[in-house]
Amino acid sequence: MSELYRKMINEALMAQHADVETVKRKRGQSFTVEDTRAYLDVVNKMKALENQSKSVFKLHVDSVNAHFNILSSLTKTIRPEDDPFVEHYQTPAILEIICEEDEKFKKSLDAFIGAVGRAEALIGLEAARRYGGFYGPTCVVDFALIPGSTSNVVNRILKTIDIPDAHKQAILAAKSWGMNTSYGIGEVFANQVEKGATLAQAVKREIDEVKYIYESPIEAQGKLMDAFGHTSFDVRKYMSQYKKRMTATVKEAMNDGVHYGNILTVPAYCVGDISHHIAQSTFNMCKDDVIMAVIEATTEVMDSTLNKAADKIKNEYQLLSLATGSSAAAVEYILELDGFNAIMVVDLLTKRFHNYVQLYPTRGAAAELHNCDFMDMIYRGWKLLDRSMRQRNGLGGRLVPKVSGFDIDLEPIHKNEVLMNPQRYAYPACAITVRFSALMRLADYPCLLTSEPVTATMMTNIIALHMPAHQRAGNSHHDDQYHRPA
Repeated sequence: MSELYRKMINEALMAQHADVETVKRKRGQSFTVEDTRAYLDVVNKMKALENQSKSVFKLHVDSVNAHFNILSSLTKTIRPEDDPFVEHYQTPAILEIICEEDEKFKKSLDAFIGAVGRAEALIGLEAARRYGGFYGPTCVVDFALIPGSTSNVVNRILKTIDIPDAHKQAILAAKSWGMNTSYGIGEVFANQVEKGATLAQAVKREIDEVKYIYESPIEAQGKLMDAFGHTSFDVRKYMSQYKKRMTATVKEAMNDGVHYGNILTVPAYCVGDISHHIAQSTFNMCKDDVIMAVIEATTEVMDSTLNKAADKIKNEYQLLSLATGSSAAAVEYILELDGFNAIMVVDLLTKRFHNYVQLYPTRGAAAELHNCDFMDMIYRGWKLLDRSMRQRNGLGGRLVPKVSGFDIDLEPIHKNEVLMNPQRYAYPACAITVRFSALMRLADYPCLLTSEPVTATMMTNIIALHMPAHQRAGNSHHDDQYHRPA
């Protein structure tokens, strides 16, 4: 399996470096969609090995190509306010394709929509709690089943209905990694209450919105963008063209037995680098040398750590854990260089959250989304570093945290000229908060630290690996259509 692990590392790091090198070259300049071609070229080099499903890779590669080509035909650039949503237009289209191709799944989805209509108490409770900040910082449109999240509510409603488990998993995936529309639980409720609606009226409107994003995914996303004021391109044209381009690819994956949850997830999670991670907002943020240095150093830590461990990796999950663990440790290490740590930052951002709720009761559903990602990442990094510090037992020497028994190489941080000379970026005698201040900017946008291009690429490889043997070469087989997600 060493060939597979080497391939996974190479494909993931090529994606990461394509983003980082493009951003470094273009930071502070004007963004065009064409600037993302380096990432597109890397994706087009992704290949399935003999023991991996070709149809899973096609979901990834075809989606990125469709995304790039459609955006290029509709616009030359995207304004920063619109770029977060470019990865929200894929799942609505794919959900509609699956419903059109599989009547049984459409029936299950209708049963779920009916259950949403009967979940007044649950949806009202969760919308009110989110509005009042009951749970603290919450990834409302999240990738995990945490309290207050849309996925959490969807999961609890799914438990009340009798449909195939594979269909439940697919419906859940569609609003977690899949990001079916840009809607997050409680947003309509909060806005209606602030406009003067009764709580009962606000709950009814909330339920109607949640049902709508599953009844008419494409049009629901279009209306959400109308309300938001999206102007960069015609989102309905994008979704219509995307649906046409991806229909054959989705049908092939369905026929090959790819789990519907993975069909809904893979095409969406892989497109964000084009006009979101590589975008005007990123170019603007990375004008700051220290922010750029944090991203570069974290990337080099991940690169060095993965390549040093490559020949000793025992399974694909260990590899994924090492990739994300190394970047978590790197960011926490940079934080600690300025005398801060994850415990302090979690406390700070949680206190800020409660003030923020009171200042902005109609805050966007995703407002604290990336703060949560950031806190989760650095807290994991803190645990890794803390364990290493305890094992060192005050004896000094080099700090070498481990993930799954593998060393994390933090040396690239020490070799980074910018990070090791913060006095060049503030009043020199008092430059003790420079790196921390850069990390607070990245707390709102840690996508290249966590890292999304790396996890997306590795997950496609893992999902493609976990298919029945007779399907990995792309052979059709309809009987085992609901193979478990990877």
